[in-house]
Amino acid sequence: MPRTLSEVVFVDGVRTPFGKAGEKGIYAQTRADDLVIKCIRDLLRRQPNLPPERVEEVAIAATTQIGDQGLTLGRMAALLSGLPKTTPGYSVDRMCAGAMTAVTNTASSIAFGAYEVAIAGGVEHMGRHPMGEGVDPNPRIIAEKLVDTSALVMGETAENLHDRYPSITKERCDAFAVGSQNKLQQAYEDGKIQPDLVPVATRHAEKGWGLATVDEPPRKDVKIEDLASLKTPFRAHGNVTAGNAAGLNDGATACILASERAATELGLPVGMRLVTYSFVGVEPEVMGYGPVPATEKALDHAGLTIDDIGLFELNEAFAVQVLAFLEHFGIADDDKRVNPWGGAIATGHPLASSGVRLMTQLSRQFAEHPEVRYGLTAMCIGIGMGGAVIWENPHHAEYVSSIAGTDKEGVA
Repeated sequence: MPRTLSEVVFVDGVRTPFGKAGEKGIYAQTRADDLVIKCIRDLLRRQPNLPPERVEEVAIAATTQIGDQGLTLGRMAALLSGLPKTTPGYSVDRMCAGAMTAVTNTASSIAFGAYEVAIAGGVEHMGRHPMGEGVDPNPRIIAEKLVDTSALVMGETAENLHDRYPSITKERCDAFAVGSQNKLQQAYEDGKIQPDLVPVATRHAEKGWGLATVDEPPRKDVKIEDLASLKTPFRAHGNVTAGNAAGLNDGATACILASERAATELGLPVGMRLVTYSFVGVEPEVMGYGPVPATEKALDHAGLTIDDIGLFELNEAFAVQVLAFLEHFGIADDDKRVNPWGGAIATGHPLASSGVRLMTQLSRQFAEHPEVRYGLTAMCIGIGMGGAVIWENPHHAEYVSSIAGTDKEGVA
C-alpha cells in the first residue's frame, strides 16, 4: 500500500527556568524527571484542543541517563504527566543535541505516517548528574589514537577551535558574550521570555519551599572589562573562560509536534514547519565546528543558501563555536538575525534540553517577523558532531499549507 508523507509542524514549546548546577542552585533538591514532567503537563494545559490520547509518542533526552534521568525517561515522564497508559515513550542521548534529536526522530515518524502527534523534549540536572557520571569510555579510543585526549573535555575542544581560528580572539569572544547577556536582559524587559517559562515549585531541606520563575544564570549589566580578568581553566593563557562559555545548569524543555493535517483537524496552532535537518560528524577535538558542515548539508537538502536564512538560533556552548560559524558564513558577530534574545552563555545550557529552547524561541520570533521565511536552529555536539534544523515561517506570505482548502487561520 502506498504511504503518503506528512508535513510536520511545531505546535508549541515550553521550558522551565534554567538554574545553576550545584547545591546553591534553585533545583539543588528537585528531581530531574519532575522538571520535564512539569513541562509536559504545562503543554497539555496550554493546548486544551489536544486530547491526551492523541499524543502517540513521548521522546525525552538526557545526556547522563542515570538515577532520576534514567529508566526509559520518556515512558516514565508520560505516565507521570497524566498521559494515558497507552502512550509509549523512550529516551534519547545525543549529548547537547538530545532534545534536538528527540524532535527530529519523532518528526521523522510523523512524516512517515507512523503517528500524528508527539511530545519531544529533554532534561539535564547537572547538579545531580555531572556530565560523564558513571561512564566508562573504552580506553582504545585514546590508546589507539582515534582521538586526542582533549576530545573528551569540551572546554579543551573550544581552545582547539581557537587554534583553528586565530582571528577569533578572547576579546571577540568576550564581546559576543556580553552581547548575549544584554540581549537576554532586554528580552526579559520586553516580556519575550516569560510566556514560555513554566514556574516550578522547589523544595530544599534547609531553604524550604520556593518558586522558580526566571532563569538563574544571567549576569545582569555585565561589562567586557568584567570578563577580561577571568581565569582560563582549560589552558594556561588560553581564551575560554566562565564568562564566554555556557555554565553548568539544570533545566528541562518540551514541545508538541504534529502532522499539519492533525494540527488543522484539532485546531492546534502552527508555529513553524520543519523543512529538513542534518547531523554530521567532525573531528572530536574541534567539536564546536560541527554546526558548519551540518548547516551546509541541511541547506543542500533544502535547496537553499545561507542568504535564505532570516533568523538564527545557535546554541552558545562557547562563544568561539558561534563565532566560527559566523566567520565561516560571512556573518557579522553582532548580526541582529543571530540569537536576538540572547543565548546559552546568558540563559544557561542544561545539555540535552537546549535544542527545544532554540526551537521555541525561533517559533516566537517567526510570529514577530512575517517577512522572514526560513530560520535555522543549530548546535555543536560533544564527541565531535553538529546538528542543524531548518524551519519555515507559516506567517510568511509565500507559505502554502499542505492541507487543501485551508488558510492560515491555524497559524500561531
